[in-house]
Amino acid sequence: MRNGMNGVSVAIFALMVALLLLPSASPLLAEPEERLPFNKYGWFDQVVFFSEPSRDKALDMLIKGDMDAYFIDISDPVAFKKIKESPQLEYDFSYGLYYELTFNPVGPTYKDGRLNPFSVPRIREAMNYVIDRDYIVNEIMGGLAVPKFTCLVKALPEGQRYIDILDEIEDMYSYDFDKGKTIIDAEMRKLGATLVGDKWYYNGEPVKVKFIIRVEDARKPIGDYVATQLEKLGFTVERMYMTFREAARYWIWGDPAEGQWDIYTGGWITTAVSRDDSDNFLFFYTPEGLPGFPLWDAYKPAPEFYDVAKKLAYRQFKSIEERNELMRKAIELSLKDSVRVWLVDQTAVWVRRKGLFLIADYAGGYPTPIWALTMNRDEKMGGTARIASAEVISDPWNPIAPSDAIYDTMLYDYGVTEAAFSLHPKTGLPVPINVKTVQMWAKEGLLTSANEETKDWFNLTFVDEVTVPPDAWYGWDVENQKIVTAKEAGVTTANVKFIVDYGDVLNRTVYHDGTKRTLADFIIPWILNFERADPKSPWYDESSVPNFEVYRENFVAWRIVSLEPLKIEYYVNEVQLDAEIIAADYTLWPDMPWHTIAIGMLAEKNREAAFSSSKADKLDVEWMNYIAGPSLKILEKYLNEAYNEGYIPFKNFMEKYVTTAEAKRRYKLYKEFYEKYGHFWVGDGPYYLEKVDAVAHTALLKAVRLLPYTIEKPARFLSEFMIYPFEIVAFGFDKSIVWKYYPAADIKSGPEGVSLVVGGPKVNIHTKVAFEEAGIKFEGNKMVVPGAGTYEARWAKMDHGIAILIGDNLYVAGITRFGTEAALLFVKEHKLNKALVIVKWEDKNGNGQVDLDEITAVFEKL
Repeated sequence: MRNGMNGVSVAIFALMVALLLLPSASPLLAEPEERLPFNKYGWFDQVVFFSEPSRDKALDMLIKGDMDAYFIDISDPVAFKKIKESPQLEYDFSYGLYYELTFNPVGPTYKDGRLNPFSVPRIREAMNYVIDRDYIVNEIMGGLAVPKFTCLVKALPEGQRYIDILDEIEDMYSYDFDKGKTIIDAEMRKLGATLVGDKWYYNGEPVKVKFIIRVEDARKPIGDYVATQLEKLGFTVERMYMTFREAARYWIWGDPAEGQWDIYTGGWITTAVSRDDSDNFLFFYTPEGLPGFPLWDAYKPAPEFYDVAKKLAYRQFKSIEERNELMRKAIELSLKDSVRVWLVDQTAVWVRRKGLFLIADYAGGYPTPIWALTMNRDEKMGGTARIASAEVISDPWNPIAPSDAIYDTMLYDYGVTEAAFSLHPKTGLPVPINVKTVQMWAKEGLLTSANEETKDWFNLTFVDEVTVPPDAWYGWDVENQKIVTAKEAGVTTANVKFIVDYGDVLNRTVYHDGTKRTLADFIIPWILNFERADPKSPWYDESSVPNFEVYRENFVAWRIVSLEPLKIEYYVNEVQLDAEIIAADYTLWPDMPWHTIAIGMLAEKNREAAFSSSKADKLDVEWMNYIAGPSLKILEKYLNEAYNEGYIPFKNFMEKYVTTAEAKRRYKLYKEFYEKYGHFWVGDGPYYLEKVDAVAHTALLKAVRLLPYTIEKPARFLSEFMIYPFEIVAFGFDKSIVWKYYPAADIKSGPEGVSLVVGGPKVNIHTKVAFEEAGIKFEGNKMVVPGAGTYEARWAKMDHGIAILIGDNLYVAGITRFGTEAALLFVKEHKLNKALVIVKWEDKNGNGQVDLDEITAVFEKL
């Protein structure tokens, strides 16, 4: 279960434009009203993913029409010129890709006695002087980059907030090879190395630098340039050219103390516009960044730097001024540490076939969380899209601790599952995907505020005190297998309370195997978080503890307050400058059903596989993979066992939410899914994983509307009734009107899921009930709509109709049948994103029929 996004904060995004390198690449500010073309059922029938590491070959395939989009950035200026000149291609820019040098910090010597110069912070710091970033920008990147000295992206909000400090740092560490060499020479002698001629020696052997250079992108020429600079310093350089997969076993998974590498050409992508990057220092420089990963476990930042990084990440400041001072310190101390030396922020080019609509996130480009919801051709459903990336499927997928490589997340996280919120690709503010509204109450004086762009779904109120109810769920007692309430924990207050209205999302078919979401899907993953952090649990995983401790420090309690609609009340202590981000961080959303997690729990409990790579290594078992490899047989065995037993995790507590019969039904459907598709990956996104080949690195995603059963998705916009499958409810003469425009329509007698309800309150009981609740009245030849006025009709001459979204249903009605037909035709033919439209029809040609050119919208409301 993914509960939200990492922290982000407030900034004046317009300032981005001033810094960007190319005028033609400057981002435009997104209007708050901008309609993102969401389709929760998938615009395409299918999306094919395949691996193509060669950018030149990818461009040729795009031009020929063998590929529709490339989910890897283009950084070569020659290739960019080719893109601009091609009539078949279109392109976009992003600013969240960046390159750096990752240093192995172990030392001063490795286990084999070899010297590691980069174990010395002062040598790492001096590397900033010996690298000419302007040379990389101009000669290697062809101008498609800007020099980078810190972990903040200058073109994104946080970089703009501290632009003055970043400018100072750039002046302080500007290219000065002789200065850097002088520092390095002095430190090498302190380590006991000697300079013989122009080469360094240690214990009679040349000081060798094992340099992993990635070959798929600009990091190859960058690596060669840096290697040459290192040789000028007197080091003997072993250039180790590798792909992502080849390099990962050394720098990510290998023990750094073994000394198999010294430097790696790192590349990172900020996959969404981040408004608060204060936790970057904790991530990139300390063991808490990726706990359990060998390299991060080897980091030993100076105590002052570690303290500052934690205060920023955990928001332990009481004013903007205090935050600013901490950020200044962190920036300065990160250069003193320099376990990473930053090189350039790339102005990345993303390319697609003309006619394909894709949104390039300002930070992450195309492979970001909204691609699957918005990618389309002319907002028409159907067809196939073919997408390539430098890599597809690099590491195992599982519901708890899967691969975090973009080559995997772009598929399993963004295409096959959904979240409660996504981030707007231009502003970085949360966009509700599976949430109706959020009401928030914050303690007076907290450094947080709401944004104008979110007022249609988010409301913030400041109060003197936020009281936590005694029956709210504070935590989970692993030993006694029971919920710990706020009263039992002695917790009475919090900084923030918010209530999330999810709408009617329970007991509807929403998962790809045909199962329906229930409360158990929310509860079981939440409990498992506590189990994985407790040594008394069979699911204890040491690598999960640091992240859990951060969560536990900020999360207070939660309480289910309503089932229809589902409303959950949350209490947290986290403070973000943007209040909406607090809700996005802690709103639970079960993107995979609990029974998919359960079979993995059985495998881990029996020590045949493990969710995390760290625990798998410790147990010497499989890193659990739900889509390929030996894990499949292991998971199949435990699926059969779970079905036979009717297995319910944490049964003593969960049996009030799940019956054995329901558990068996779920496992039966899951088994059928596995037998049909050959994998265990079941999500709730717009596409499901139909075929996957982890060896050939291909995947086929198909739209959920093509499943053998209906996936129910609640509608949030009127426009959804033009692009999504929906039920139609009508009676009597209104059926004839419906069949006139939807000849094959199967007309129902009552709403089911997302429904189009046609006909006025006099002839349609469902309209009558809904309009009475909304205060809409039909009296004689008049229609009265609160806040919109009174409208009249003259039989067969002039009429008015209404289309209004109430709950999950769109109600289309007229004062007479002419008004009903006019409203239905208007909705069918126009692209709308309004919650209420009133139309007027006049029989201008005297034919007694409703024609499209006789219909006008006279009132619209968001």
